Amino acid sequence: MPILRYLESPLDDLLRRAAARDAHAPAVTVAGTGAGVTFAALDREADRIAHYVRRAAGRAGAVVAAATTLDTVFPAVYYGTVRSGHPLALLDPLVGPAALHEVCSAAGVEIAFVPAALAGLLAGLGDRLPLLHTVVLTDTPADTAADTAADTPAGAGGGVPLARALASVPAGVPARTPAPGMDAVACLQFAPDGAGRLNGVRLTHRNLLAGAAQTALAHRLGSSSVVLNHLPQYHAVHLNSAVHAGARQVLCPGPDPFGALEAAARAGATHFYAPPARLHRLAGDPRLGAAGARTGGRRLSALHVSGGALEPGRARRLRDALRVPVLQGYGLTEVCTLSHHQPPGSRPGLGAVGVPLPGTECRVVLPGGTRPAPVWSTGEVQIRGPQLSPTAPAGPAGAVPDADGWLSTGDTGYLDADGGLHLVDASGSVFACDDALVAPAVVERVIGQDPRVADCIVADWPDPARGALVWAGVVLRERPTGDGRGLLDILDSVAEQANARLGPGEQIRRLEALDAVPRRPGGRPARRELRRRLHALAAVEAAA
Repeated sequence: MPILRYLESPLDDLLRRAAARDAHAPAVTVAGTGAGVTFAALDREADRIAHYVRRAAGRAGAVVAAATTLDTVFPAVYYGTVRSGHPLALLDPLVGPAALHEVCSAAGVEIAFVPAALAGLLAGLGDRLPLLHTVVLTDTPADTAADTAADTPAGAGGGVPLARALASVPAGVPARTPAPGMDAVACLQFAPDGAGRLNGVRLTHRNLLAGAAQTALAHRLGSSSVVLNHLPQYHAVHLNSAVHAGARQVLCPGPDPFGALEAAARAGATHFYAPPARLHRLAGDPRLGAAGARTGGRRLSALHVSGGALEPGRARRLRDALRVPVLQGYGLTEVCTLSHHQPPGSRPGLGAVGVPLPGTECRVVLPGGTRPAPVWSTGEVQIRGPQLSPTAPAGPAGAVPDADGWLSTGDTGYLDADGGLHLVDASGSVFACDDALVAPAVVERVIGQDPRVADCIVADWPDPARGALVWAGVVLRERPTGDGRGLLDILDSVAEQANARLGPGEQIRRLEALDAVPRRPGGRPARRELRRRLHALAAVEAAA
C-alpha cells in the first residue's frame, strides 16, 4: 500500500503550492465553453475573496456559507474563505427552502456566496435568519443587478454580484492565512445522518488534507491527470484531491452523460466522475453501443462511481463498451468522507466496494462488541483514519469515533481474504434522487406542518433510472369516507403543499395513507423494515 503523506499546514496551502509549482497550468475549465482559470489566477482570486470576507465579517469566527456550484467560482470561494480564517459551511445548490433554513440556522451563517436562485430562497426566509447580513451573488454580472450595497441583508431581497463585491479589493495582495492549527475546524459540511436528520460535520484542516492525499493516491492522480467532473455539484474531496495532485479539472455541468463522455474524449480526460443515476442512463444509451470504445477517448483510465452504488450489470455494460474499469467506492454520508475504493482490475459485484484508502483501517466486528468477525463472516463495519472528524456534529446526535478512533458505521458487511469490503445491508435512510441527496427527516418535517397530517414517514422507492423516488406515508387526522376520491384529493393536496417547500430531488412522487407509522418498541420509526417492504413492492411492480 502507498505511504500516506499530507501537508501539515492550513488547507488553502494546497492551492498556494499548486500555483507555485505550475502557475500557468490550467486548474479548472468548463467543457465546451472555453471558460477556465489557471492555478495562479485561482490563487489570486482566493486572496481577493479572503480579504473581502475579513472586511465583510467584521468579527472573528463569523460563519461563511458557499453553494457548491459546479463552476470556476466555487474553488476560489472555497479556498478564499478558508484562507480568511473563517469557518466555511457548504450549501447544496439544489436544496429546497426548508433544508436551506435548517442548514443556515444550525451553522449560524452570516455571509453567503450563492447563485441568484438560492439568494431568492434566502430572501424568502426573511427574518428567520437574523444572523445573515451579507449575500454575494456568484452567477450575476456586476452590471445586471440592482444597485445594492455589499452588506444588503437577504431578508430585504438584496445581494451584491461577486465582481462588484471584489471591486474595492486590490489585486495581487497575498492574504496571509492565520495559523489555526491542523485540528482547527476549516469546514462544516451538512449531510443526513443514519436517521435521515441533517448534521453539520466539523472537518478540520487535517481531515481535509488527509482526504485529499488519500484520494489522489488511491485514484492515481498526478500533474498529468485530467479529471472530468460530471457530478451535479462540487464535492470537496474531488476538488482538494485534484489540487493536491496538480491535476486539471474539466467541469461538465450538463445533465447528458453521453455528452459528458464525448467532452472527456475532447479534453483527453484520464478520470471520469459521475453519480450512479447518470452512469445508469449512460449504460442504457443506444449511442454508447454505436460509438463503442472510441467515445471516452484514448487516455481514459477509469469511470469512478461517486455518491452511491451502480448496479453491477450496468457497470459491466459500461466496462465492456468503453474498455475501462468502472470503480466503486464507499464512504459515509453522515461524516462526509471516503474510506474505500476499488483499485483498477476490480470486477463489478453486488456490494463490493474495494479496499481501504491509504492510511485508513477497516474492521468488521461481531454484534454487541469489538471482537473482530472472521473473514467472510458478516458483522458491523467500523473504520478509522485521519480523514474522520474527531468532533461531535453540529445538530442532532450523530456518528462520533470512539476513544480509539473507530467509527461504527451501522452498516453490515464482511471482509474477503484480500481485505476487500462487501456490504450486505446499509443502515442509513438517506438516498439519492436524480442529482439530489434526500434527507427523509427534512421532508417529514415539511409534511408534518400540514394541519391535516397527524404523523408521517418518508423512505426511498427504488427507480433504476433516477436512483430512487421519494415515497411518503401519512396518517391523516381525519380520513374521509366514501369511494376513495376524497382521500386521493387530500393526498394530492398534501403532496402539492409540501412540494412547494422542497427541492427538485425532494419532491414527493408517491404518497400513501397509513393507519399508523410503523415503529419499533422504543418508539423510533422502523425505517429498515419499511424500506425492505417498499423495495420488495418495487421489484414486483418492475417485473410486472
